[in-house]
Amino acid sequence: MATLSLHMVHLQVSLWRQAQRWRHGSFSCQFRHAVRLQASYRGLEAMHDDGYGTVKDLDYYYHALGELVEYDSGPPRWFCPVDAGSSVEDAPLMLYLPGVDGMGMGLCMHHKALGRIFELRCMHIPFHDRTPFEELVTMVEDVVRAEHSISPNKPIYLLGNSFGGCLALAIAARHPRINLILVLVNPATSYERSDIKTLLSVFSPLSDRACIAITALLNYNIDNEVNMALSRMKSGKHPLEALSRLTNNLSSSLKHSNILDKLPEDTLRWKMNLIKRAASYANCRVQSVTAEVLLLASGTDRLLPSKSEADRLQKKLPKCKVFFFENHGHSLLLEHGVHVSSIIKCAGLYRHSSRYHRVFDYIPPSTTELKDVDKASNDLTFRTSPAMFSTMEDGTVVRGLAGVPDDGPVLLVGNHMLLGIELISLAVEFMRQKKAVVRGIAHPLLFPNKARTWSEGHDFFDFLILWGGVPMTYKYIYELLAAGEFVLLYPGGYREALHCKGEEHRIFWPDRTEFVRMAAQFNATIVPFGVVGEDDLLNLLCTFDDIRSAPFGKEIMRAYSNHLKLRDADHEVIFPGVYLKIPGRFYYRFGEPIPTKGRQDVLTDRHAAARLYTHVKSEVEGIISYLLEKREEDKYRKLFPRLLYKAARGANTEVPAFDP
Repeated sequence: MATLSLHMVHLQVSLWRQAQRWRHGSFSCQFRHAVRLQASYRGLEAMHDDGYGTVKDLDYYYHALGELVEYDSGPPRWFCPVDAGSSVEDAPLMLYLPGVDGMGMGLCMHHKALGRIFELRCMHIPFHDRTPFEELVTMVEDVVRAEHSISPNKPIYLLGNSFGGCLALAIAARHPRINLILVLVNPATSYERSDIKTLLSVFSPLSDRACIAITALLNYNIDNEVNMALSRMKSGKHPLEALSRLTNNLSSSLKHSNILDKLPEDTLRWKMNLIKRAASYANCRVQSVTAEVLLLASGTDRLLPSKSEADRLQKKLPKCKVFFFENHGHSLLLEHGVHVSSIIKCAGLYRHSSRYHRVFDYIPPSTTELKDVDKASNDLTFRTSPAMFSTMEDGTVVRGLAGVPDDGPVLLVGNHMLLGIELISLAVEFMRQKKAVVRGIAHPLLFPNKARTWSEGHDFFDFLILWGGVPMTYKYIYELLAAGEFVLLYPGGYREALHCKGEEHRIFWPDRTEFVRMAAQFNATIVPFGVVGEDDLLNLLCTFDDIRSAPFGKEIMRAYSNHLKLRDADHEVIFPGVYLKIPGRFYYRFGEPIPTKGRQDVLTDRHAAARLYTHVKSEVEGIISYLLEKREEDKYRKLFPRLLYKAARGANTEVPAFDP
C-alpha cells in the first residue's frame, strides 16, 4: 500500500539521489538531450498505462486509511507509495501535502499516473499527532532546501490538497527564490468564509466522531458518482457491475466507520484550530508568492467556497492558472474524471529544469489521454471513417501505415484541409498502428497561454500539447529531427488551412527549401502524403473574390490576418464560412519514403535542394490526384453504406475502401 519513512529519511534519500546523479552524469545539459533519441521519452513509451483505466475506488481509500490508523504512531513523516512504480529518468520531485485529515492517502487514485513522471513523496500526519502548523512548515522546508541544494535548476512540485494548499502557499511565500511549482486543490485559504463552522455548530450536540463522519459524507459529489456509473455502462461494463461500484462508493465511509473509533476525543477541535491557523498564515503571506501556480477548483464544493476563492487567489498570484471542475465536490482528487497528470501537462507546467522546453520536457500520451482524444473526436471519426494507405519501398500501395518507416527521424510533409480537420485522425492512427508520436509544427497562435480552463474535456489546444505540437520555428524542427522524432510539417501552413471556395485540395507552398536541408542534415526520411475529403463533409460558402468585393471586405480580411499575426502580408486570409452536408469520407495516402542519408549535395548545392523540394511537392500533388480518382471506386464512400456495413459486422469493424 505505502512505504513509510521517518521524518529524517529525506536526507538519506537526497544523498542517494546525489550519488545517482554523479554515477549517471548530469542531465541538466540540453545538448545531451538533443543528441539522444527522444523516442524513449526518458524511458516512458507512448500509450503507457497511467493507472486511470483501473482506478481505485473509495473503498480502497478507506481501507488504506484503516491500515494506517491501525498501526499509526510517531511524528509526521514522508512515505513513497509502492503502487506509484518507477518514475522516468531524472524525474522532478513532487511532494503531496494532504488535507486536514493528514493521512496522505488522498492521492491514491493518482499514484501510478503521477509516479510515472514524478518522484512522488506523500506527507503523513498521524491522527494522534499534535504538531503545530509552523513545525509542519519547517518539516516541508527541510526537504525543499535539501533538494534545491542538490539540483538548484530542477523544479520542486508541491501538490497541496485543501489544508495542504495553505501549507504549499506558506512554503512558496517563504522561499521565493527556489524553483517551486504549486498545484493547489481547493485550498483552505477560504476557511473563514466557509460554512464549516456553521455546520459544526448545528451538529455540536453530536460527538466529534459523528461530526467528522458527516463532514466526510459532504466531501463527495453524489452526482459525480452517478455519472461515473453511467460512463462505465456506456464503455461496455455490465449495468450490475457499474451499480455495484456506485453503491460501494456511496457506502464506503459508513462501512469503514470503525476508523472513527480510533480517533482521540479532541481530534475535531484540534483539526479545526490547525486549519484556521494555516489559512491565516497563508493569507497573510500570499502576496509574497512568486511561484507558478496551477489551481484546481470544484464548482460544487459543499465545505469551502472554492470557486470564488479561485477567483480571489488568481488576482493575487501573478503566475496563476485556474482549472474549474463544475460538477465536482471538495474531495476532487478522489472523484471520477480528474486526471491531474494530464492537467499539469496541458498547462505547460511539466519540466525538468528552470524553463519549460517543448522538446526536451515532452511526455508522450498515456492510454487514458488517447481515450480522451477518441471521445472528443468520436463524432468526426464516425462521420468521416478515415481510410489510410501507405506506399512500400517497391511502390506497392497498401492499406494502413506499413509503408511508413518505423524509426525516426521521419519528416511527414503534406497538405492541409480546411482548419486542419485531418490532423487528429492522422495523429491518433500513428499512435495506434505504430505507437509513434507525430510532433506537429503549428502556428504560434494555436498555443495560447490559457489562464482559465473548464473541465468539459480536452480541447484542440490541449490535443496539440498532449501530442507534442510545437510552434513553427526552424529551431524546433531542428531539435525534433536531431532527437529522432516523427515530425509533421505543412509547408502551406495557414494559407492552406484557411483556403476559400474553389481552392479545395490545392497546395500553396512557398519557395523555401529549408525543410529538405534540415532533413538531409540529420539523415531523416521524408514521407510525402496527401489527404482529401473535406468536400465530402462540408461546402465552403465564399471565394476570396466574394469577400474582397463585399462592403468592407478588404478591411475585414486585413483585420483578420492581423489578428492571426501573419507575417506574409501578400496572402491575407479569412474563414470562408461553411455548411455541413451528408458526410463522405477522408482518405490519406503516405507516399514512398524519400531517404536523405548521403545527400550532402542538398546541404551544399541550392539547386540540388530545390530539385528535392520540387520532387516532394510533386509527390504530394500526385498523391492528391490519386486519392481524388480512386475514391470514386469506393462503394463505402457515403455514410449510409458504411452504417449498414457496421450494423452487420459490428461497430468497431474497419470499413473497406477502394482497392489500391
